[in-house]
Amino acid sequence: MTADALTGSAEPYRRGLPRTGALFRAASDAVPPSGLVLLAILSVQIGAGFAKELFAQLPPSAVVFLRIAMGALVLGVVARPRLKGLTRADLGVGAAFGATLGLMNLSFYEALARLPMGIAVAIEFLGPLGVAVAASRRRLDLLWVALAGSGIALLAPWGRATGLSWAGIGFALVAGACWAAYILLSAAVGQRFPGTGGVSFAMVVACLLVAPIGIGAGGSDLLHPELLLIGLGVGLLSSAIPYAIELEALRRMSKRVFGILMSLEPAMAALVGLVVLGEVLNVREWAAIGCVVIASVGATRSTG
Repeated sequence: MTADALTGSAEPYRRGLPRTGALFRAASDAVPPSGLVLLAILSVQIGAGFAKELFAQLPPSAVVFLRIAMGALVLGVVARPRLKGLTRADLGVGAAFGATLGLMNLSFYEALARLPMGIAVAIEFLGPLGVAVAASRRRLDLLWVALAGSGIALLAPWGRATGLSWAGIGFALVAGACWAAYILLSAAVGQRFPGTGGVSFAMVVACLLVAPIGIGAGGSDLLHPELLLIGLGVGLLSSAIPYAIELEALRRMSKRVFGILMSLEPAMAALVGLVVLGEVLNVREWAAIGCVVIASVGATRSTG
């Protein structure tokens, strides 16, 4: 999921991204925009599912490095960052954007290693949900905050054996906070960097910051061709493919409807976790995810 889904702040990147090919445009025009959004969500979560399967062979930080490195490589080829004419302040904002991106992915993958996918995504979703609520001044938004809080309370292992860890919940909350910061920084980066230069620059910064941790944890295992190929697939499924699909969907639908559909992401993550990873959730956990999804939909409608 792009970080701007709930706030509608993707416009700076939408203007600057390269035009998709005629073949892709023709194929995407045959699919309703709502279908494109669901395809993008599915792509992101399948990418996360493949990444989690890699945890049996590599530590989460090494998988993060593979994903970001491959994403930076692809973006570097498609949209090479142009730094000419940028000030130190511009570069500083871009570096902060990249650092936030790196920490967000590290935290989320550490949460993913300790929690089922649907639960990790639901908790992380509190970040963009908080930004969406903060952008509104309606009293009704207090209801969405309370509903989301109730969902997280249902997930917390309050003195009972639930199979969920406080460490995993903590990592997911850190990822959510980084997601909120990412959203706030994205608008500034979009104004300071031409086109998609800000995204490419941020990916390079994130890669440089994550590299010592990921390489130190993964070691020579990172050089295995099959792991590199899976890492490339994770990077494409989690970043390049959904970005292209989401931008095409935004061309044909309102940002508010787009944000509402993206609110289904925690539920989609739970379904992918069930099908791909065999992660079976109980009724209480599904209810918690439902609370977060409903709160996200409500907050997005209020912001719209």
